[in-house]
Amino acid sequence: MASQKVIDNSNRLRYVRALERFHKSIISYLQNTAELSESGYAKKIESSLKVLQKVEETSLYKGDLQDLQKLIFKMINFVDSDKDISEIKEELIYTSNQLEKTKNARRYKKDKHSQSKFDDWE
Repeated sequence: MASQKVIDNSNRLRYVRALERFHKSIISYLQNTAELSESGYAKKIESSLKVLQKVEETSLYKGDLQDLQKLIFKMINFVDSDKDISEIKEELIYTSNQLEKTKNARRYKKDKHSQSKFDDWE
């Protein structure tokens, strides 16, 4: 029998993967579709939302995952907004890139460019 902690962790992981799949699907649609339309965007959100709704929503504790969740809710809310599809595309891609930038900033450290490392040589 699996403990409750293991079950919670697997549910959280399943939810995070569903969020990432939703995010990747919408961003890919926005970047690769030549003729963007608001009705096409609404259909894409609706079809991607079916997959997301199959998974139980759990609480997320990491900042990146919370930001991803906020971005997903923003994507869903843009369906009902009166903004132009080009404005929606620009804002969502910018926000997505900023999220990826914060993830990568912690992942890669290049200390070879910091000058404080070479202060003792002078």
